[in-house]
Amino acid sequence: MSIAPAELEKSETDFSIMPELPWITLVWNDPVNLMSYVAYVFRAYFGHSEQEAERLMLQVHNEGRAMVSSGSREEMERDVEAMHGYGLWATLQQDM
Repeated sequence: MSIAPAELEKSETDFSIMPELPWITLVWNDPVNLMSYVAYVFRAYFGHSEQEAERLMLQVHNEGRAMVSSGSREEMERDVEAMHGYGLWATLQQDM
């Protein structure tokens, strides 16, 4: 009579733990807001330099969208809400 080996339980350390991917805020192009206003919002809310705000604004204008911030989901929800408060179209998504 042979004794079957005991089944080993997997411990939590056996599983690969993937770090949570950051979330991003995207600002989308719209036909309403002036480009100068969009750059102003990026400087005023995010604290971007004039050059960075201009670069992001042109990306929104030319490519249809730009990633303007990244962080936790809660932070990005706050940023999206702020962009809506400024009258800009913004969404959040998990970064890939």
